[in-house]
Amino acid sequence: MYIKKILLIIALLGLLAGGIFAYYVYQAVFSPNTRFETKTATVHIPTGATYTELIEAMSPLVKDIYSFDRIARRKGYVDNIKAGRYILQKDLNNNDIINVLRSKNTPIQLSFNNQERLENLAGRIAMQIEADSISLLETFKEEAFLENNSFSLETALAMYIPNKYEFFWNTSAKQFRDRMVKEHGRFWNEKRVSKAKEIGLTKNEVTTLASIVQKETAKVDERPRVAGVYMNRYTNGWKLDADPTIIYALKLHKNDWNTVIKRVLYKDLELDSPYNTYKYKELPPGPIAMPDISSIDAVLNYEKHEYYFFVADMENVGYHKFAKTIAQHNRNKKQYVDWINKQGIKR
Repeated sequence: MYIKKILLIIALLGLLAGGIFAYYVYQAVFSPNTRFETKTATVHIPTGATYTELIEAMSPLVKDIYSFDRIARRKGYVDNIKAGRYILQKDLNNNDIINVLRSKNTPIQLSFNNQERLENLAGRIAMQIEADSISLLETFKEEAFLENNSFSLETALAMYIPNKYEFFWNTSAKQFRDRMVKEHGRFWNEKRVSKAKEIGLTKNEVTTLASIVQKETAKVDERPRVAGVYMNRYTNGWKLDADPTIIYALKLHKNDWNTVIKRVLYKDLELDSPYNTYKYKELPPGPIAMPDISSIDAVLNYEKHEYYFFVADMENVGYHKFAKTIAQHNRNKKQYVDWINKQGIKR
């Protein structure tokens, strides 16, 4: 009788211990274990991250890092860490958190536009994906790649079509660049290539001219007309006489890309640079900035007219006054010069 009581007590203690253990396991696996108050939190796991680095990244996001560690080890996650951007929902349990980290790398909407140089583009992209600006710039300038894809250092910016793209955060510099080559090919479809041939320009020349149009006017509806002026000059053997190319040439000459030039002076027109369209009839060697798609299409579909000149219209800010003759243009120009003189703009 005494032995039976002892066995019963042992059995009850075993059941109690089993229940406590089961409860602990349940708590560790299925109880909510997030500590952030927002609906979601994002964790970035770098390429090649160690398990220690993962734990450091997760520590601010979970209440009990020790229970997370135990479940991660039990589920074999320690040896299967995947780089990426992961979005955690509030009140997820350890089991769900690890499932997210295993298989739900969430892409980002990457965007870029209006970049003046490859250096600016590299900086802009590095703010959005894992690759740093140095590796991006080195990849952008790789000579063999540029040559194989019919680009040069001067025209390389034309390869990057400004838009919004879906990428994984852990995209490498090479993966980004190679994707952009494909996007460039998709953009230059049969219709656009045909239009470029019709107007006598290569794809890179279209982009170069579009970059000038982009700098001349921020008004999308005016861009085809501005493009028409430049096409009239170009096809008739005139120099483009485009102020934005002078500004670019000055920045390049001084290697000062932060300077702000609001007024081009006569002495600036003497600068000997292939980007000086007051000095040379040819198009610049490459784009002077990254043109929007609207500017590229404005060149491909430029307005057919007889205008050869234009100047800022101070009565309709943002737009320009167009002229067919130099006499008419000089009258329009005088109004503009009088206005900037009154504003005290000397440079």
